[in-house]
Amino acid sequence: MKKVEHALRFVTEFDETHPASQQFFMLSENMQVHMLESMLKDLFAKTLQPAIDEINENGSWAILKLSE
Repeated sequence: MKKVEHALRFVTEFDETHPASQQFFMLSENMQVHMLESMLKDLFAKTLQPAIDEINENGSWAILKLSE
């Protein structure tokens, strides 16, 4: 099968005056994105998998998967 990677886009808003936000913004932009995406994947993967399985149940021409 040929794979096509696609993504949903999320936005996280930070209180710039909070000390944790200030530490977060000291990271490189790449590290910030990696950290947020990892957290989202960890939080949603277990919740989404049953829905993905249901979508794929009768899939004959395309199968949806969470990418690594």
